[in-house]
Amino acid sequence: MNPFFRRKFSESYPLENGKKTPKIFLCHVFKTPEGLRKSLSLVTGMGITLFCAGLLYVQVPFFDHVENNLLDYRFKMRGPLPVPENIVIAAIDEKSLARLGRWPWDRNVMAGLVEKLGEADAALIVWDVFFTEPEKNDAILAEALYQAGNALLPLVMDFEHSPKPLSSPIPPLSALTSIENSSAFSHYPPILAKRLLMPMDMLMEDARGLGHINMFPDKDGSLRWEALIIAHDGYLYPALSLRAAAEYLQVPLEKIRVEATRSIQLGERTIPTDPWGRTLINYYGPGRSFPHVSIVDILENQTDKKKLSGSIVLIGATAAGIYDLRVTPYSAAMPGVEKHASLIASFLEDQPLQKAPFTLNLALLLGSGLLLTLAITRFRAIETSSPLALGFLLALGATGHAAFTGYGLWLNLTLPFLNTLLIYSGVTALHYGVEEKNARRIRAMFSSYVTERVVNELIQHPEMAKLGGIRREVTVLFSDVRGFTSFSEKHSPEEVVSILNEYLGEMTRAVFRHEGTLDKFIGDAVMVFWNAPMLQPDHAALGVYCALDMVERLERLQQKWKKEGKPLLDCGIGLNTGEVLVGNIGAEGQKMDYTIIGDQVNLGARLESLTKKYQARILISDETLKRIRPFMEEGRFPGLVVRGRERVIVKGKEKPVTLYEVSQEKNASAAQIIPCSRNDVVKMTEK
Repeated sequence: MNPFFRRKFSESYPLENGKKTPKIFLCHVFKTPEGLRKSLSLVTGMGITLFCAGLLYVQVPFFDHVENNLLDYRFKMRGPLPVPENIVIAAIDEKSLARLGRWPWDRNVMAGLVEKLGEADAALIVWDVFFTEPEKNDAILAEALYQAGNALLPLVMDFEHSPKPLSSPIPPLSALTSIENSSAFSHYPPILAKRLLMPMDMLMEDARGLGHINMFPDKDGSLRWEALIIAHDGYLYPALSLRAAAEYLQVPLEKIRVEATRSIQLGERTIPTDPWGRTLINYYGPGRSFPHVSIVDILENQTDKKKLSGSIVLIGATAAGIYDLRVTPYSAAMPGVEKHASLIASFLEDQPLQKAPFTLNLALLLGSGLLLTLAITRFRAIETSSPLALGFLLALGATGHAAFTGYGLWLNLTLPFLNTLLIYSGVTALHYGVEEKNARRIRAMFSSYVTERVVNELIQHPEMAKLGGIRREVTVLFSDVRGFTSFSEKHSPEEVVSILNEYLGEMTRAVFRHEGTLDKFIGDAVMVFWNAPMLQPDHAALGVYCALDMVERLERLQQKWKKEGKPLLDCGIGLNTGEVLVGNIGAEGQKMDYTIIGDQVNLGARLESLTKKYQARILISDETLKRIRPFMEEGRFPGLVVRGRERVIVKGKEKPVTLYEVSQEKNASAAQIIPCSRNDVVKMTEK
C-alpha cells in the first residue's frame, strides 16, 4: 500500500482510543423515511377520518341514500321474524272481490264483517279503510261499530291545504297530549299538519278511537319510517299502529308520554323516535308474513274463529287492483296493512328498531378509522394492506349486522365503509410513493456497493440496512497492488488506467460473487466488508472465499498480461473480524457514504500492509480464523491451508494479534491449520 493511501486511510478511519476522532455526521436517512412514512400515514388516515366525520355531521343526501339501501340489505340478511299469533289480517283480496264485487263494497257488508269479528271475539278491529263519503247504509255500519266497541278508524293529515272548518269538533279521544304540556317539544317540534281529514261523523262517534295513516316514504319511495305523532292545532295525534298497540295493552292515552329523550313511553315499553316523532319500521318479513284471512271466508263462516279470538284484526286491502301497495325493504309491492301489522307486533313484543345516535356512529367511525390507520401503518408491507382493509370491511359489516339483529340498532356503515376504502387507498398510495422514493434512495446508495440481489432485498426489507449508525461485527477486507507507485511512474497514464481498471474490474466481480459490500476504491486499494447492510452469519467465510477468488482471478490476469507483454501486478490482502461502527457517514446534504469505522477496520488495513513483509498474498487475524474454523471442520474449505506466521502488536494496538497466512492447495481435500511456531511477540512500527 502506498504511503499516500496509508496516510489518508488513518485520517479517515481513526483509532477508537480518543487520539484521533474527526467530526462525522451519522445521517439517519433510513430511520427518517420510515418515521416520515408513519407520520404521514397517521396524518393521512386521521385526516380522511375527520373528513368522513364531517360528512356524517352534515348528512349528505347521497350517503343517506346509500345507507338506506344498506339498511334494506340488513333486513334481508336478518330474514323474517316469527310473527305473533294474535295479529291477523282480514284481507280485501282477489277472492273477496270476485265474490263480493268490485271495491268499495256497500256499508252493510262492512257492518256484517264487524258483526262476524265480534262473534269471533276479536280483541280489536283496526280499519285500514278510510270512510270519507256518506252512503245510505252508514247507520248500519255505525251501529255495528257501536255494538263492537273495539273498532279503530283511520284519519288522514293534510299538509298542503289551509285549515278548513270541520263539520264537528274533534273528540277528545283523538288527542294524545297537548304540545303546551309537553316539555319534549320545546326543542324537538313534531310534524305539523295543516288540516285533518276525518271519517264520517256518524262513524267516528261510534268508534273506539282514531289514528292517522299518513305515510312518509323516503326519496327512493321506500317506506322505512312511521310518524307516531303528528301535531295539529295544539294537539298530537297518534298513528293508527300506536293507537292499536295502546288499546291492546290497555294503556290509556294519558299514560302515553312523549319524552325529551326522543322516545315515546307506551306503558312500560319505550319506543325510540327521531326528533320529529318518527320511528323505524321493524318489518317482520315480506308480504303475507302475518296470517291472512279472506274477508269473504269470514262473512261465510269459513274461518276458524279460534284464529280471530283475542286477536288484533287489521282490515285492509291486499289485492293489487286497489293500489294500496308500498315499497319496503323486503318488497317493491307490499300491502300497506302489512306495515301496520309489523309496527303493532314490534310494539307489543317490545322489539322496536332504533337509529344509532350521532355520537355512537361518530365513535364507530373514529375508532375504526384510527385502528385501521394504526394497523396499516404498523404493517408496512403493501401486500398486507389489502387483506387488512378487507378484514376491516368485514368486521364493520359483522358489527352492523350483529347490532341490527341482536339489539335492533341501525348503525351507520356507509361512512365507515367509505372511510376504510379512502384510508386504504390514501395510505397505500402514500406508501407506494414513500417506498418508491426509498427504493430509489437505496438503489442509488447501494447499487455501487452490493449486488443487484442484495439491493432488491434491501428494498423489500429496508429495516435490515439500519443506516443510522450501529455497532456490528463485520469481516473487513483490504486489498492493495504491490509496487503500484513505481509502476505508475514508469508507465503512461493511459496504460496505468487501462491495467488498473482491468484489475479492479476482476476484483469487483469477486466481491459481488461472494456478496460483499464494496466500500470504496482508494487509488489501487479496495476496501470490502461483510455482514452489513444485510446480516450474513457466515461473513468471515465469505471474506476468505472472496480473498481466494481474488488471488485466483489475479493469477489469470497475470497469465493474460504476460501474453500481451504487459507488466505483471501483484497484490496483498488482509482480513480481520471484529465490531465496528456501521452507518451512512459524511456531510449532510453534500457527501454521504455507507461505510464502517473503528479500530478493527484499522487492524484490517494493517494486516494488508504486512503481507509484503511476510511475502504472503493473504493474511488473516486470529479472530477471523476463529469464525471460519467451524466451516473448515464442516469441509467447506477443501484444500485450505492456514499457517500461523507470527504474533505481532501493530501500531496503535496494545494487544498482540496472531497472523495467519491463507493459501489454497489445489489437489488437497481437507483443510488444515498449522499453528504459529513462534511464541514471542513482535512489535510493528511501520507507518
